Amino acid sequence: MSASVRIAVVGAGLVGVRHIDAINQSAEVELAAIVDTSDTARRVAEDNQVPFLNSLQELLAERNTDGVLISTPTGLHVEQGLQCIEAGCPVLIEKPVATTALDAYELVSRGRDRGVPILVGHHRRHNPLILNAHALIEADEIGDILTVQGTCWLYKPDDYFEVAPWRTKKGAGPISVNLIHDVDLMRYLLGDVIRVQAAASNSARGFENENVAAAVLTFASGVVGTISVSDSVVSPWSWELTASENPRYPATNQSCLLIGGSKGSLSIPDLTLWTHQTVRSWWSPISATSVPQNFSDPLVNQIEHFADVITGKATPLVSGDEGMKTLQVIEAIQMSAEQQTAIDIDQVMQLRSH
Repeated sequence: MSASVRIAVVGAGLVGVRHIDAINQSAEVELAAIVDTSDTARRVAEDNQVPFLNSLQELLAERNTDGVLISTPTGLHVEQGLQCIEAGCPVLIEKPVATTALDAYELVSRGRDRGVPILVGHHRRHNPLILNAHALIEADEIGDILTVQGTCWLYKPDDYFEVAPWRTKKGAGPISVNLIHDVDLMRYLLGDVIRVQAAASNSARGFENENVAAAVLTFASGVVGTISVSDSVVSPWSWELTASENPRYPATNQSCLLIGGSKGSLSIPDLTLWTHQTVRSWWSPISATSVPQNFSDPLVNQIEHFADVITGKATPLVSGDEGMKTLQVIEAIQMSAEQQTAIDIDQVMQLRSH
């Protein structure tokens, strides 16, 4: 029996192929077609026995898909997203949703006006580890949250840049490529960020972009946190190496996100809750409780959630508006590092328009 929801993938590069694999793992979703222009993508379509099309316009004209997953370079996201919206076709767009929050606003506004769902591929929100952490916070297990600390330190080998020279250019550094995931998790768990103060250093490899950056984040709730990123540090402290989400990365038993509250602190993704069993005091013994974990592939969970949105069974967990807000924080970090001043999030689009 064929699956009930047909989804086409636009862009069958490294990330697109992972989405195709996720679709193939789901009993609820069927791969409708692949849209790309490369011979490699054509072979992927042949291997999956699905139509191969050279343009999104051709796909939408055939009306043979229930939804579209866009996994093309970021600069194409808004244009292709708008095409889907005009065709009334629900769309899941890889992160970042657009090159700038200002561009994302145009896309999100059009989707809202037309009543077409837009989802953004911040797939970590679909990881049961994060859903469990969110539930712990909602259950007041940590108490009043005061601070958060995020670390994204990893080492990208030279061939990572050699095969895709665009990764060496301004705007394609670890702030926009990697830190955006961690910022989105912080926003999901702790609410909106209202201000950032950041610093960054130019790439030691001689690239146009940064290779290390750090920021102080102020949240609307009053939480004050820190986050740092580097793609040139040998380290076990990144989501890639701690979450065991992608088998390509060697797993460690470390954590990369710490959340501190008045009742306790939580480390993620190992989900260890630290509390005082008696008096809350630095003089009192502190103990660790391992929260039970379950695992399922967040990319499969995301694609099945997309199917539920298409069929009206769910509302987007990561809407276009959420993707835009996360992108605003990333832009604010970049602006703050460049201008060496604090940036209010609600000023990002205004500053960008100038």
